[in-house]
Amino acid sequence: MKKLLPLVLVSFSVIIFLTRLFYIQMIDDSYGDVSQNIAIRKVYDYPQRGYIFDRNGKLLVGNQPAYDVMIVPNDVKEFDTLALADLLNLTPERLKDRIENAIIYSPRLASVVTPQLTKDEYAYVQESMYKYAGFYIQKRSLRDYNVSHSANILGYIAEANQRDIKKNAYYQSGDFIGRRGVEQQYEDLLKGTRGVKHFLRDRFNRNIKPYKNKKYDTISKKGKDLSLTIDSELQAYGEKLMKNKRGGIVAIQPKTGEILSLVTAPSYDPEILVGRKRSRNYTEMYYDSISRPLYNRALQAVYPPGSPFKAFTDLIGLEENVMSPDETYYCKGYYSYGRSARMACHHHKNPVDAVSGLAYSCNAYFAQVYRHTIEKYDTPQEGIEVWRKHLESFGFGNYLGYDLPVGRKGLVPDADYYNRAYQYPKYKWYATATLSNAIGQGEVLTTPIQLANGIVAIANRGWYIKPHILKEVNGEPIKFEEYTKKNYTTIKPENFDPIIEGMHNAYEYGTARFLRVPGIEVCGKTGTAENKTRINGEIVQLEDHSIFVAYAPKDDPEIAIAVFVENGGFGSTYAGRISSLMIEKYLKDEIERTDLEKWILSNSLEEEYAKPYLIKEEMEN
Repeated sequence: MKKLLPLVLVSFSVIIFLTRLFYIQMIDDSYGDVSQNIAIRKVYDYPQRGYIFDRNGKLLVGNQPAYDVMIVPNDVKEFDTLALADLLNLTPERLKDRIENAIIYSPRLASVVTPQLTKDEYAYVQESMYKYAGFYIQKRSLRDYNVSHSANILGYIAEANQRDIKKNAYYQSGDFIGRRGVEQQYEDLLKGTRGVKHFLRDRFNRNIKPYKNKKYDTISKKGKDLSLTIDSELQAYGEKLMKNKRGGIVAIQPKTGEILSLVTAPSYDPEILVGRKRSRNYTEMYYDSISRPLYNRALQAVYPPGSPFKAFTDLIGLEENVMSPDETYYCKGYYSYGRSARMACHHHKNPVDAVSGLAYSCNAYFAQVYRHTIEKYDTPQEGIEVWRKHLESFGFGNYLGYDLPVGRKGLVPDADYYNRAYQYPKYKWYATATLSNAIGQGEVLTTPIQLANGIVAIANRGWYIKPHILKEVNGEPIKFEEYTKKNYTTIKPENFDPIIEGMHNAYEYGTARFLRVPGIEVCGKTGTAENKTRINGEIVQLEDHSIFVAYAPKDDPEIAIAVFVENGGFGSTYAGRISSLMIEKYLKDEIERTDLEKWILSNSLEEEYAKPYLIKEEMEN
């Protein structure tokens, strides 16, 4: 028995070994990755990103083919560095850096060495790739823009960084991901699903046949096509009108909350962020601290709202019953408060009420309404909180919840804000300390989209749907509840009637009378916001910002708009003209007032924007 024991042990070991070998080879695929790293190449089949269309079915963004030179560091054999660098149009040092980065990422996985070769570059490089073991060319698609506008809306795609890869396991080195705009906001819908093919390789690193009859291969799936709410022609026209100007335009369809146009100026052609030139162009714009083309002024810039804010002062006064629509006020050309303080007002007909006060934009009238609103309550703190809550119901002072990735909250100051500012309770403050809020020149700050949304709520007599940019996915209307639900303000519907009439009369006999659009009843409000800046420690007064808000038609609104033009002066000068032309373009599809259009297109504000730098130079000299 003792003599048989070694034989039994050996036989038992052989049986275990053979059983395990059979299991590994025939049943268990867990060693597949190891074998593939040695003899199998994974070739990824990158999907086409979904197309992007405007609201009328016009293609805005498609795809074009591109080719990446890839490296698998473990597969690299000795090669002529200078020759490969020359082939790829890189310096030897740059090629070395990219290879080292690939090794750091993973010696076994593929990384990009040179991205986004054109068709011609691919044809030239492909002929010599057989000389370089461990290197190969992989096809993918890049964006192809059919328009030269809407860069701030569309965004762009760029290579995923390490932060993206750590955050989402789907992405690998060399993958592309949406940045900014719709590309970032709806990345999950647009990106599609990557496929993979497995190939056996020969000793020359060439693919010879599919691995295991394509058993492990997967097919790529194209991203979903998106239709936006944007009207491409209106968007292009808005960017044209804002040439040589800075500011923002936001146009919204009141009944749906769909954004018709979202202009930021200055902007750029989205095509310049495609392909190998993307990095250089992006860096140049990123460091442009003067015109700031990457800064979305329509969503991120905060401005004092100026006189358009008087409409909301009026609404709150009516809701709080501190005035009646017919109650009149005689303006002396100023409003007196405190011991000797005055709020100036321009000359207009007297007396004024809720309607004519808005049409003439009487500062004194709205100062009185605001003061009565705050002083209705026992303390100014309580009054300010009531005023703030009314404004927040219009979307002011907070993010609106629109479906774009950038924005600002703006500011609606509360009681704590003023308590800190005036060191309460050490020092008391009263309604008159905040009186500039009445005319949109106090501490209140709004973005263009917030002000446009506020006008939507007026046009709808007390409700709005959150502004949004997505209309359809693969031809099916979106069903997101937040973009179909009505949000109601704290103002009763009947209190909107005098405000709407006042905004209409601004066109009939008030501050916007020369901006009337033939055949269309428009309701609007001019605005001018004070514009000061600090230069070398000194406060300097610059040309005021030009602001205009409007909606049309009066009784069946199809478009609401807010326009901000930095350093544009009076509201009717630049912003009013632009708003009027945008409404005419959208509702009539053509411009009859060509003289008005010619004036806007031929006038530039570049000299105004240069003034701070000239003033600074004079100070320093």
